[in-house]
Amino acid sequence: MSDRQVVVTQRFFDKDTIAYLEDNGCEVVIADLSAGQADGGLGHDELVEILNGAAGWIVGHAKVTRELQEALPELKVISRRGVGYERVDLKAAGELGKVVCIAAGGNDASVADHTIALMLAVGHRFRETQARMIDGDFSILMGSDLFQKTVGIIGMGRIGRSVAQRLRGFDCRILVATSGDLPSDAPSNMERVDLDTLVRDSDYISIHAPLTDETRFMFDVARIAQMKAGAYLINTARGGLVDDAALLTALKNGTIAGAGLDVFLSESDSSCQHITDELIRLPNVIATPHAAASTHEGLARTNMVAARCVVAVLDGKEPAPECVVADGRKAQAKPGETQ
Repeated sequence: MSDRQVVVTQRFFDKDTIAYLEDNGCEVVIADLSAGQADGGLGHDELVEILNGAAGWIVGHAKVTRELQEALPELKVISRRGVGYERVDLKAAGELGKVVCIAAGGNDASVADHTIALMLAVGHRFRETQARMIDGDFSILMGSDLFQKTVGIIGMGRIGRSVAQRLRGFDCRILVATSGDLPSDAPSNMERVDLDTLVRDSDYISIHAPLTDETRFMFDVARIAQMKAGAYLINTARGGLVDDAALLTALKNGTIAGAGLDVFLSESDSSCQHITDELIRLPNVIATPHAAASTHEGLARTNMVAARCVVAVLDGKEPAPECVVADGRKAQAKPGETQ
């Protein structure tokens, strides 16, 4: 096989990005997945068969274990078409001399748009209203404005900043809980607060934090109980940041008004699928299947960022610094060598 073979295990990989890879000397192989299948559902043996001999891999949600990386000695770069990397064993990548990249900046606008859409849809009760109309009931349900509400944003990374930028048009008061600094151009209506204050005071809460041991179940029974009775919880970040069972109980009991969910705990824990099934059937939930980044424009951008990372590594160069989450080349270099 070519020492520049790049295997893509994601759907919706556009022609312009394929052309870019080919123009840079890469042999592009698009994995032949069955209808409805995603790479997150592929097992170890299937992935080894698909990736055998590949130098680059553009991946979605497949679990990239140490065992898998060891079985693919020719694989030099693992490039995620996305920004999360909790399913990749970074320690193994570093020790095995591989580079792991993310498509930083590619899907910010798409996820931010989707976040605002979930706020509007759940607040204005679009789902409930249309369901009633289908049944012939054209009575009016009273919704809630986003205009001039207090919105809490947890995490002020690229997507959190993009959401805050969009909220300016709604004249919202914005509360931010973040480990970093507020943007240098933060508007006067943006205030940094502790998480407890944000949860107690916000009408809408939007989560944009990474999933770590510290953030897992950030919203558990106790945290959800701190929210206003009329508040809405929006999660377009990662399943596992919210205890979905606790959220389900709160929504059924009216502890909070509603939720907009693009991610679920069942994505990583199939034993929780029954909880997801109940959540998405609730009238006060707007749900999408981890699709916030999946627009034509967003995927084209992330495809290209992921491809540029692959080409840079195969050329022996440095990908954009914000894209690199593990670089095993440095660990493999001999004294006096540079990478």
